[in-house]
Amino acid sequence: MKHKQLKLCFLLFLVGLTEVKAQESVVSTGANISGSGGTVSYSVGQIVYNKNSDTNFTEAQGVQQPYEISVTTNINQFMGINLFAYPNPTSDFLILEVTDNKLSNLNFQLIDISGKLLNSGKITDIQTNINMITFTPATYFLKVIQVDNEIRTFKIIKK
Repeated sequence: MKHKQLKLCFLLFLVGLTEVKAQESVVSTGANISGSGGTVSYSVGQIVYNKNSDTNFTEAQGVQQPYEISVTTNINQFMGINLFAYPNPTSDFLILEVTDNKLSNLNFQLIDISGKLLNSGKITDIQTNINMITFTPATYFLKVIQVDNEIRTFKIIKK
């Protein structure tokens, strides 16, 4: 009888070892995203359990990594054009100001984080008001272009 109980316990132990369970973690949010370039599954709040590095990238599996993009271009000092975008962060309107009178062939483009063009126009005055009311709170890019040259790109935060 004792021998049968030992066999049963051993059998249950082996069955328990062969059953594979996924890691569990309490996360605040997550999603699966698919596009033409592939599929990504992410979660926010899960601890890092593996980190891979290469000369071109770093990947921390299981964690959505934050990133910060600052002003991407700043060649206005070479062009003799002083540009300002304020208030930043903004909620209603954004003012694009050109402090010197070099307004010839200046245009702006408001672009979302995925690269979609949301608004564009010609800069004809020292101050240009850009309506931000209809956009959701997020990070946007405001590009100032003269002819085909990108003069400056601002990171704009809509609150």
